[in-house]
Parts: sequence; C-alpha cells; structure tokens
Amino acid sequence: MLSASPPASSELARQIRRFLESLAAANASPHTLRNYASDLRQFLEYFSPPGQDPPSPRSFTHRDIREFLGARYGRRNSSRSVARKLAAVRALFAFLLRERVIEANPARLVATPKQPKTLPSVPTPEQANALVDASAREGLPRDRVIFELLYGCGLRVAELVGLDLEDIDFAERWLRVRGKGRKERQAPFGAKAAEALERYLEARAGYDSPALLLNRRGGRLTVRSVGRIVKSYAVRFSGDPSLHPHSLRHAYATHLLSDGADLRAIQELLGHASLSTTQKYTQVSLQDLMAVYDRTHPKA
Repeated sequence: MLSASPPASSELARQIRRFLESLAAANASPHTLRNYASDLRQFLEYFSPPGQDPPSPRSFTHRDIREFLGARYGRRNSSRSVARKLAAVRALFAFLLRERVIEANPARLVATPKQPKTLPSVPTPEQANALVDASAREGLPRDRVIFELLYGCGLRVAELVGLDLEDIDFAERWLRVRGKGRKERQAPFGAKAAEALERYLEARAGYDSPALLLNRRGGRLTVRSVGRIVKSYAVRFSGDPSLHPHSLRHAYATHLLSDGADLRAIQELLGHASLSTTQKYTQVSLQDLMAVYDRTHPKA
C-alpha cells in the first residue's frame, strides 16, 4: 500500500499542507516542521495505492492508523520513531477536528508505543571539562563558545544556534534563551563563558549578522554543524564517538544535581515544562551512587 509519488491534489494532501502552514504561522520550530512534514509524507504515501487517491480524512479509523504504525515497525523503525509519527498524525487530526473537517479524532484511540527505559549516557566532570579545555586550547574561539554554553549553561543545541547578539547580557551574565514552544528563559553563564564570548566577538567583528554563532560564510551556524564539531572533539580528545551536544546538557544537569543543586532549580535552568522530565537525572545520579556503593562497601 505504498506509492513513491502520492497524488498532491488529494484532499488528504491538501489538509496536510494546511496543517503544516498553520504550524509555520504559529512559529513552530524548524525542527518540528521538518519532522512533522517527513512523518506525514510517509502517512500520505502509505495510504496512496498506485493510481488512486488516498482516503478522505473523514473516513479514517483508529484501525487504519494502527495499520500504518504496524507497517513502520515492519520497516524496523524504533518505538521512539513510531511514537513520533503517531504524535504527528494525532496533531494533524486534532487540527482537522478544530477546523471541523472531521467529527472525531481517530488517533486519540491509538495508544502511544512504550518507550525503552534507557538512562542517558553522561560524561564525567573530568571528561566534560577536558573537552571544554581542548576547545580553548586547540580550536577556534567559536568552538570554545559552543562548549562553554552547551556544558556551562545546559542549552539545547537548537537554543544555542538560535542565540542572537542581543540575547547576551554581559553586565548581569544572563542569556535570553528561546526554548521549545518559543518559551523564553534566562540562563546564567560564568566567568569562563564570558571570557570565551568576549574573545569570540572580537574574532567575528566585521560580520553584520545578528546571529551569535556564524559559519565560515557568515551565516548562522546550524544544528548539524554543531553536532559535527562536538563529535570531532569527542573523537580526538575523549575517544568517544557517541558523545553529542545533548550529552553535555545531560552532564550539566547531572553534575549540578550531584553537587547538591535543587531539582526545581535545575528544572528552571533547563527550561523543562514538567519536573518529571528533570527527574530522569536523579536516576542517573542514583545509578552512580549504587556503583560507588557496590565498589566500596564491605557488605555490598
């Protein structure tokens, strides 16, 4: 039930375009728009037999959506990937319900796939600081800023590349950060990050862009580019090619918690909407404590 080129003029295709346009108008992040567009294109393709239009949105049932998700499992998509696709389909049908195109949202009857309970891999303080030091010693001034703000402020990589020059308050040492859902928060930065920022701003003098982090052509640095930079340092200086920008955000939270920071304060610093999201870092710390206990206690 798959077509490489589903009919672009079908009603389902038109409604998907309307939905994506509504997200763009609501200032959804480029990351969200890209993922939803990809997932819904797969949804449209699955229900587009060769030479036929896909069903009308009004004719979909929860069984159809389960069939689509089952097909994604058949293509060896992970539970996390399938859950994301279900979220996109739910959001599409919720939009159509608000627009009175349909009378009920069939995706609400489909259970979210259970996610594996995996703890994030977290660099030790020594490993994280070694990467920051290596960026200061071996890299461009921009690279040092990347590591100082990822590990020193716990920023998401999209938040990092979204920073503008006007978002930096050197007097109070605050960053204005635009997080998920365009929610703004203030993130403090320390003396070393301030020094790194000042040196980098001297190096980037002459560029007219409002963006803080620039590529070689003077354009805003991308999420993908930051990932490549972090991985390059990780391979060269830690021997861990699995380390990525979000690993440093995990390290920021975990190390704060290990040193006695309040969980609610960490929630605010990370920009988490829910404390339950922040609590996963307590699991990491408890795991570390149990490892110490097992190694050192005579009764372990």
